[in-house]
Amino acid sequence: MRIAVFTDSFYPELGGIQDSILATGKALGERGHEVVIVAPRASRNDYRLAQVPPREVDLGDNIRIVRRASIAVASSTGQSRLLLPTGRCWRGLRDFRPEVIHTHTFLGAGLEARIAARRLDVPLIGTNHWAIGEFSGYVPLPAAWVRRASLKAVTAFYNHCRLVSGPSHSVIDEMRQYGLKSASQVISNPIDTTLFTPVAADARQALKTRWGFSDATLLYAGRLAREKNIDVLIRALPTLAARHPDVVLALAGHGGERENLRLLAEKLGVGERVRFLGTLDKASLAQAFQAAEIFVLASTSETQSMVMLQAMSAGLPAVVARWRALPEYVDNHCGRLAAPGDAEDFARQLTELLADPVLCRQLGDNASWRARRYSVDSIVTAWEAVYARTANDAAFRFPPLGAHA
Repeated sequence: MRIAVFTDSFYPELGGIQDSILATGKALGERGHEVVIVAPRASRNDYRLAQVPPREVDLGDNIRIVRRASIAVASSTGQSRLLLPTGRCWRGLRDFRPEVIHTHTFLGAGLEARIAARRLDVPLIGTNHWAIGEFSGYVPLPAAWVRRASLKAVTAFYNHCRLVSGPSHSVIDEMRQYGLKSASQVISNPIDTTLFTPVAADARQALKTRWGFSDATLLYAGRLAREKNIDVLIRALPTLAARHPDVVLALAGHGGERENLRLLAEKLGVGERVRFLGTLDKASLAQAFQAAEIFVLASTSETQSMVMLQAMSAGLPAVVARWRALPEYVDNHCGRLAAPGDAEDFARQLTELLADPVLCRQLGDNASWRARRYSVDSIVTAWEAVYARTANDAAFRFPPLGAHA
Protein backbone atom coordinates (compact mmCIF):
# COMPACT_ATOMS: atom_id res chain seq x y z
CA MET A 1 0.00 0.00 0.00
CA ARG A 2 0.92 3.67 -0.29
CA ILE A 3 0.59 5.45 3.05
CA ALA A 4 1.18 9.12 3.88
CA VAL A 5 1.98 9.86 7.53
CA PHE A 6 1.78 13.36 9.03
CA THR A 7 3.26 14.29 12.41
CA ASP A 8 4.53 17.26 14.39
CA SER A 9 6.40 14.88 16.71
CA PHE A 10 9.29 13.22 14.93
CA TYR A 11 13.00 12.45 14.95
CA PRO A 12 15.27 13.81 16.36
CA GLU A 13 12.85 14.84 19.11
CA LEU A 14 12.93 12.27 21.90
CA GLY A 15 9.69 10.64 23.00
CA GLY A 16 7.32 7.72 22.73
CA ILE A 17 5.30 9.10 19.81
CA GLN A 18 8.48 9.55 17.82
CA ASP A 19 9.66 6.02 18.63
CA SER A 20 6.29 4.60 17.61
CA ILE A 21 6.29 6.33 14.21
CA LEU A 22 9.88 5.32 13.48
CA ALA A 23 9.33 1.66 14.40
CA THR A 24 6.01 1.35 12.57
CA GLY A 25 7.25 3.15 9.45
CA LYS A 26 10.42 1.07 9.21
CA ALA A 27 8.50 -2.19 9.61
CA LEU A 28 5.88 -1.19 7.03
CA GLY A 29 8.68 -0.45 4.55
CA GLU A 30 10.29 -3.81 5.25
CA ARG A 31 6.95 -5.45 4.42
CA GLY A 32 6.89 -3.78 1.03
CA HIS A 33 4.62 -0.82 1.71
CA GLU A 34 5.57 2.64 0.47
CA VAL A 35 5.42 5.35 3.11
CA VAL A 36 5.90 9.12 2.94
CA ILE A 37 6.37 10.83 6.33
CA VAL A 38 5.66 14.57 6.43
CA ALA A 39 7.32 16.13 9.48
CA PRO A 40 8.71 19.45 10.76
CA ARG A 41 12.17 20.56 9.70
CA ALA A 42 14.49 20.19 12.72
CA SER A 43 17.27 22.51 13.87
CA ARG A 44 20.88 21.57 14.58
CA ASN A 45 20.16 22.13 18.26
CA ASP A 46 17.39 19.52 18.13
CA TYR A 47 19.92 16.95 16.95
CA ARG A 48 22.42 18.10 19.57
CA LEU A 49 19.93 17.62 22.39
CA ALA A 50 19.18 14.13 21.09
CA GLN A 51 22.94 13.41 20.94
CA VAL A 52 22.73 12.24 17.33
CA PRO A 53 24.45 13.49 14.13
CA PRO A 54 22.56 16.27 12.27
CA ARG A 55 21.37 14.12 9.37
CA GLU A 56 18.14 12.44 8.36
CA VAL A 57 17.21 9.10 9.88
CA ASP A 58 17.36 6.16 7.45
CA LEU A 59 14.26 3.96 7.60
CA GLY A 60 14.89 2.01 4.41
CA ASP A 61 14.31 2.30 0.69
CA ASN A 62 10.51 2.33 0.89
CA ILE A 63 10.32 5.23 3.33
CA ARG A 64 10.64 8.87 2.19
CA ILE A 65 10.78 11.67 4.75
CA VAL A 66 9.59 15.13 3.68
CA ARG A 67 10.57 17.99 5.97
CA ARG A 68 8.46 21.14 5.98
CA ALA A 69 9.01 24.60 7.47
CA SER A 70 8.42 24.65 11.22
CA ILE A 71 8.69 26.75 14.35
CA ALA A 72 10.03 25.78 17.77
CA VAL A 73 7.46 25.60 20.57
CA ALA A 74 8.12 25.61 24.29
CA SER A 75 8.35 22.14 25.83
CA SER A 76 10.10 20.28 28.62
CA THR A 77 12.53 18.66 26.16
CA GLY A 78 13.42 21.87 24.32
CA GLN A 79 13.00 19.99 21.02
CA SER A 80 9.33 20.33 20.14
CA ARG A 81 8.41 21.85 16.79
CA LEU A 82 5.20 22.66 14.97
CA LEU A 83 4.88 22.22 11.22
CA LEU A 84 3.73 25.51 9.69
CA PRO A 85 0.42 24.78 7.91
CA THR A 86 0.34 26.30 4.44
CA GLY A 87 -2.36 24.12 2.90
CA ARG A 88 0.07 23.04 0.16
CA CYS A 89 1.53 19.74 1.40
CA TRP A 90 -1.04 17.82 -0.62
CA ARG A 91 0.60 18.97 -3.86
CA GLY A 92 3.74 17.01 -3.06
CA LEU A 93 1.64 13.87 -2.61
CA ARG A 94 -0.22 13.94 -5.94
CA ASP A 95 2.33 11.79 -7.77
CA PHE A 96 2.65 9.47 -4.76
CA ARG A 97 -1.14 8.86 -4.82
CA PRO A 98 -1.57 7.71 -1.19
CA GLU A 99 -4.31 5.20 -0.51
CA VAL A 100 -4.68 6.40 3.08
CA ILE A 101 -3.42 9.37 5.11
CA HIS A 102 -2.57 8.91 8.78
CA THR A 103 -1.95 11.83 11.14
CA HIS A 104 -0.41 11.38 14.58
CA THR A 105 -0.98 14.96 15.69
CA PHE A 106 -3.80 17.48 15.51
CA LEU A 107 -1.92 20.77 15.20
CA GLY A 108 0.16 21.95 12.21
CA ALA A 109 0.76 18.57 10.61
CA GLY A 110 -2.77 17.48 11.46
CA LEU A 111 -4.29 20.42 9.62
CA GLU A 112 -2.14 19.67 6.57
CA ALA A 113 -3.21 16.02 6.72
CA ARG A 114 -6.87 16.99 6.81
CA ILE A 115 -6.51 19.31 3.82
CA ALA A 116 -4.49 16.70 1.89
CA ALA A 117 -7.08 13.99 2.54
CA ARG A 118 -9.87 16.17 1.24
CA ARG A 119 -7.99 17.48 -1.81
CA LEU A 120 -6.74 14.03 -2.78
CA ASP A 121 -10.04 12.33 -1.85
CA VAL A 122 -8.49 9.63 0.33
CA PRO A 123 -9.54 8.52 3.83
CA LEU A 124 -7.97 10.13 6.88
CA ILE A 125 -6.97 8.17 9.99
CA GLY A 126 -6.08 10.06 13.15
CA THR A 127 -4.22 8.80 16.21
CA ASN A 128 -4.49 10.72 19.47
CA HIS A 129 -1.41 10.11 21.61
CA TRP A 130 -2.08 12.94 24.05
CA ALA A 131 -3.98 13.37 27.31
CA ILE A 132 -4.14 17.00 26.26
CA GLY A 133 -6.11 18.20 29.27
CA GLU A 134 -3.27 17.26 31.60
CA PHE A 135 -1.02 19.89 30.02
CA SER A 136 -3.27 22.79 31.01
CA GLY A 137 -0.71 23.92 33.60
CA TYR A 138 1.51 25.22 30.81
CA VAL A 139 -1.09 27.82 29.78
CA PRO A 140 -1.47 30.99 31.91
CA LEU A 141 -5.26 30.68 32.06
CA PRO A 142 -7.68 28.90 34.44
CA ALA A 143 -6.72 25.21 34.24
CA ALA A 144 -10.30 23.84 34.20
CA TRP A 145 -11.28 26.13 31.32
CA VAL A 146 -8.13 25.26 29.34
CA ARG A 147 -8.74 21.56 29.87
CA ARG A 148 -12.34 21.67 28.60
CA ALA A 149 -11.54 23.94 25.68
CA SER A 150 -8.55 21.87 24.54
CA LEU A 151 -10.46 18.60 24.76
CA LYS A 152 -13.35 20.03 22.75
CA ALA A 153 -10.99 21.38 20.10
CA VAL A 154 -9.04 18.14 19.82
CA THR A 155 -12.21 16.06 19.60
CA ALA A 156 -13.61 18.36 16.91
CA PHE A 157 -10.46 17.79 14.86
CA TYR A 158 -10.65 14.00 15.14
CA ASN A 159 -14.30 14.03 14.09
CA HIS A 160 -12.99 14.77 10.59
CA CYS A 161 -11.24 11.38 10.52
CA ARG A 162 -12.64 8.22 9.02
CA LEU A 163 -11.15 6.28 11.94
CA VAL A 164 -9.64 7.46 15.23
CA SER A 165 -7.16 5.34 17.15
CA GLY A 166 -5.58 5.70 20.55
CA PRO A 167 -3.12 3.56 22.50
CA SER A 168 -5.60 2.97 25.33
CA HIS A 169 -9.31 2.90 26.07
CA SER A 170 -8.94 5.86 28.41
CA VAL A 171 -7.99 8.29 25.64
CA ILE A 172 -10.87 7.14 23.40
CA ASP A 173 -13.38 7.20 26.27
CA GLU A 174 -12.38 10.76 27.19
CA MET A 175 -12.87 11.90 23.60
CA ARG A 176 -16.30 10.23 23.52
CA GLN A 177 -17.26 12.31 26.56
CA TYR A 178 -16.40 15.42 24.55
CA GLY A 179 -18.36 14.46 21.46
CA LEU A 180 -16.26 12.06 19.39
CA LYS A 181 -18.50 10.59 16.65
CA SER A 182 -15.94 8.90 14.39
CA ALA A 183 -15.31 5.17 14.49
CA SER A 184 -12.51 4.28 16.89
CA GLN A 185 -10.09 1.50 17.68
CA VAL A 186 -7.49 0.96 20.41
CA ILE A 187 -4.10 0.07 18.93
CA SER A 188 -1.02 -0.01 21.11
CA ASN A 189 2.24 1.64 20.22
CA PRO A 190 4.87 -0.94 19.25
CA ILE A 191 7.95 -1.82 21.29
CA ASP A 192 11.15 -3.54 20.25
CA THR A 193 10.88 -6.79 22.21
CA THR A 194 14.15 -8.07 20.74
CA LEU A 195 16.12 -5.16 22.23
CA PHE A 196 14.13 -4.79 25.44
CA THR A 197 14.42 -8.35 26.70
CA PRO A 198 15.44 -9.96 30.00
CA VAL A 199 18.99 -11.23 30.51
CA ALA A 200 20.35 -14.15 32.52
CA ALA A 201 21.24 -13.64 36.18
CA ASP A 202 25.02 -13.46 35.63
CA ALA A 203 24.63 -10.93 32.80
CA ARG A 204 22.26 -8.92 34.96
CA GLN A 205 24.77 -8.81 37.79
CA ALA A 206 27.49 -7.66 35.40
CA LEU A 207 25.22 -4.84 34.20
CA LYS A 208 24.51 -3.82 37.81
CA THR A 209 28.24 -3.50 38.38
CA ARG A 210 28.76 -1.56 35.14
CA TRP A 211 25.96 0.91 35.94
CA GLY A 212 26.72 1.06 39.66
CA PHE A 213 23.16 0.00 40.51
CA SER A 214 22.29 -1.44 43.91
CA ASP A 215 19.83 -4.30 44.42
CA ALA A 216 17.24 -1.65 45.28
CA THR A 217 17.52 0.60 42.24
CA LEU A 218 14.30 2.17 41.01
CA LEU A 219 14.37 3.46 37.45
CA TYR A 220 12.31 6.15 35.75
CA ALA A 221 12.78 6.99 32.06
CA GLY A 222 11.23 9.84 30.13
CA ARG A 223 10.95 13.61 30.12
CA LEU A 224 11.91 15.45 33.29
CA ALA A 225 8.70 17.45 33.19
CA ARG A 226 6.07 18.68 35.65
CA GLU A 227 3.30 16.44 34.34
CA LYS A 228 5.44 13.36 35.01
CA ASN A 229 5.19 13.96 38.79
CA ILE A 230 8.74 12.79 39.43
CA ASP A 231 8.68 14.77 42.66
CA VAL A 232 6.29 12.13 44.07
CA LEU A 233 8.97 9.48 43.57
CA ILE A 234 11.60 11.62 45.28
CA ARG A 235 9.26 12.31 48.20
CA ALA A 236 8.87 8.54 48.65
CA LEU A 237 12.62 8.05 49.13
CA PRO A 238 12.95 9.04 52.82
CA THR A 239 10.38 6.42 53.84
CA LEU A 240 11.95 3.84 51.55
CA ALA A 241 15.46 4.56 52.81
CA ALA A 242 14.39 3.78 56.37
CA ARG A 243 13.58 0.22 55.28
CA HIS A 244 16.06 -0.21 52.42
CA PRO A 245 19.32 1.64 53.05
CA ASP A 246 20.61 0.93 49.54
CA VAL A 247 17.58 2.33 47.67
CA VAL A 248 18.41 4.60 44.72
CA LEU A 249 16.21 6.41 42.20
CA ALA A 250 17.80 6.61 38.74
CA LEU A 251 16.29 9.11 36.29
CA ALA A 252 16.97 8.61 32.57
CA GLY A 253 16.09 11.53 30.32
CA HIS A 254 16.31 15.28 30.13
CA GLY A 255 13.96 18.18 30.63
CA GLY A 256 13.31 21.49 32.28
CA GLU A 257 12.57 20.10 35.75
CA ARG A 258 16.00 18.60 36.36
CA GLU A 259 17.27 21.40 38.62
CA ASN A 260 14.03 21.58 40.60
CA LEU A 261 14.17 17.82 41.17
CA ARG A 262 17.80 18.03 42.29
CA LEU A 263 16.97 20.78 44.76
CA LEU A 264 13.99 18.84 46.12
CA ALA A 265 16.16 15.76 46.69
CA GLU A 266 18.74 17.85 48.53
CA LYS A 267 16.03 19.50 50.66
CA LEU A 268 14.65 16.08 51.67
CA GLY A 269 18.11 14.75 52.50
CA VAL A 270 18.12 12.16 49.71
CA GLY A 271 20.32 13.96 47.20
CA GLU A 272 22.83 11.13 47.13
CA ARG A 273 20.02 8.66 46.34
CA VAL A 274 18.90 10.38 43.13
CA ARG A 275 21.03 9.73 40.06
CA PHE A 276 20.52 11.69 36.85
CA LEU A 277 21.56 9.43 33.98
CA GLY A 278 20.89 11.98 31.23
CA THR A 279 19.67 11.07 27.76
CA LEU A 280 20.32 7.43 26.86
CA ASP A 281 20.27 5.83 23.44
CA LYS A 282 18.03 2.80 23.03
CA ALA A 283 20.75 0.20 23.62
CA SER A 284 21.89 1.93 26.82
CA LEU A 285 18.30 2.32 28.01
CA ALA A 286 17.71 -1.40 27.52
CA GLN A 287 20.81 -2.15 29.61
CA ALA A 288 19.66 0.22 32.34
CA PHE A 289 16.32 -1.59 32.50
CA GLN A 290 18.07 -4.94 32.64
CA ALA A 291 20.23 -3.75 35.54
CA ALA A 292 17.50 -2.09 37.63
CA GLU A 293 14.99 -3.69 40.04
CA ILE A 294 11.70 -1.85 39.48
CA PHE A 295 10.36 0.64 36.95
CA VAL A 296 8.52 3.56 38.55
CA LEU A 297 6.09 6.08 37.05
CA ALA A 298 3.99 8.58 39.01
CA SER A 299 2.72 10.44 35.93
CA THR A 300 -0.98 11.23 35.58
CA SER A 301 -0.70 12.32 31.93
CA GLU A 302 -0.12 8.97 30.21
CA THR A 303 -2.19 7.62 27.35
CA GLN A 304 0.00 4.51 27.50
CA SER A 305 3.75 4.99 28.28
CA MET A 306 6.05 3.24 25.87
CA VAL A 307 8.99 3.39 28.27
CA MET A 308 6.91 1.50 30.80
CA LEU A 309 6.21 -1.24 28.26
CA GLN A 310 9.89 -1.29 27.28
CA ALA A 311 10.87 -1.72 30.93
CA MET A 312 8.31 -4.49 31.38
CA SER A 313 9.55 -6.20 28.22
CA ALA A 314 13.07 -6.10 29.70
CA GLY A 315 11.81 -7.94 32.79
CA LEU A 316 11.02 -5.18 35.28
CA PRO A 317 7.89 -5.07 37.42
CA ALA A 318 6.21 -1.66 37.22
CA VAL A 319 4.95 0.44 40.13
CA VAL A 320 2.83 3.18 38.58
CA ALA A 321 0.02 5.62 39.35
CA ARG A 322 -3.50 4.24 39.32
CA TRP A 323 -4.65 6.76 36.73
CA ARG A 324 -5.77 6.97 33.12
CA ALA A 325 -4.25 4.31 30.86
CA LEU A 326 -1.74 2.83 33.28
CA PRO A 327 -4.15 0.34 34.96
CA GLU A 328 -4.97 -1.00 31.48
CA TYR A 329 -1.41 -2.29 31.28
CA VAL A 330 -0.32 -2.90 34.89
CA ASP A 331 -2.00 -4.97 37.57
CA ASN A 332 -0.90 -7.08 40.54
CA HIS A 333 0.37 -9.82 38.23
CA CYS A 334 3.12 -7.62 36.80
CA GLY A 335 3.55 -4.79 39.30
CA ARG A 336 1.63 -2.55 41.65
CA LEU A 337 -0.67 0.47 41.36
CA ALA A 338 -0.29 3.42 43.75
CA ALA A 339 -2.63 6.29 44.49
CA PRO A 340 -1.89 9.25 42.22
CA GLY A 341 0.24 11.90 43.89
CA ASP A 342 0.59 9.86 47.09
CA ALA A 343 4.29 9.46 47.92
CA GLU A 344 3.55 7.32 50.97
CA ASP A 345 1.48 4.86 48.94
CA PHE A 346 4.27 4.62 46.38
CA ALA A 347 6.65 3.93 49.26
CA ARG A 348 4.34 1.18 50.58
CA GLN A 349 4.03 -0.57 47.22
CA LEU A 350 7.77 -0.34 46.55
CA THR A 351 8.66 -1.56 50.05
CA GLU A 352 6.58 -4.69 49.50
CA LEU A 353 8.46 -5.60 46.34
CA LEU A 354 11.93 -4.65 47.54
CA ALA A 355 11.40 -6.78 50.65
CA ASP A 356 10.59 -9.85 48.54
CA PRO A 357 13.12 -10.39 45.71
CA VAL A 358 11.42 -13.64 44.67
CA LEU A 359 8.08 -11.86 44.20
CA CYS A 360 9.85 -9.03 42.41
CA ARG A 361 11.41 -11.44 39.90
CA GLN A 362 8.13 -13.27 39.39
CA LEU A 363 6.30 -10.05 38.61
CA GLY A 364 9.13 -9.05 36.28
CA ASP A 365 8.82 -12.33 34.38
CA ASN A 366 5.07 -11.80 34.08
CA ALA A 367 5.62 -8.25 32.88
CA SER A 368 8.00 -9.41 30.15
CA TRP A 369 5.56 -12.03 28.96
CA ARG A 370 2.69 -9.52 28.89
CA ALA A 371 4.66 -6.85 27.03
CA ARG A 372 5.42 -9.18 24.14
CA ARG A 373 1.91 -8.83 22.79
CA TYR A 374 2.93 -5.27 21.83
CA SER A 375 5.85 -6.28 19.61
CA VAL A 376 6.51 -4.34 16.42
CA ASP A 377 5.38 -7.30 14.30
CA SER A 378 2.06 -7.62 16.14
CA ILE A 379 1.24 -3.92 16.01
CA VAL A 380 2.25 -3.46 12.37
CA THR A 381 0.06 -6.40 11.43
CA ALA A 382 -2.84 -4.65 13.15
CA TRP A 383 -2.12 -1.43 11.24
CA GLU A 384 -1.92 -3.27 7.92
CA ALA A 385 -5.44 -4.56 8.51
CA VAL A 386 -6.72 -1.10 9.47
CA TYR A 387 -5.11 0.60 6.46
CA ALA A 388 -6.46 -2.01 4.03
CA ARG A 389 -9.96 -1.92 5.50
CA THR A 390 -10.08 1.88 5.50
CA ALA A 391 -8.71 2.24 1.96
CA ASN A 392 -11.13 -0.33 0.60
CA ASP A 393 -14.22 0.98 2.37
CA ALA A 394 -16.60 1.62 -0.54
CA ALA A 395 -18.91 3.58 1.74
CA PHE A 396 -16.23 6.16 2.51
CA ARG A 397 -17.02 9.79 1.90
CA PHE A 398 -14.69 12.45 3.20
CA PRO A 399 -16.68 14.98 5.29
CA PRO A 400 -16.64 18.60 4.11
CA LEU A 401 -14.22 20.94 5.83
CA GLY A 402 -16.99 22.46 7.92
CA ALA A 403 -18.41 19.16 9.22
CA HIS A 404 -18.48 18.48 12.97
CA ALA A 405 -17.25 21.99 13.68
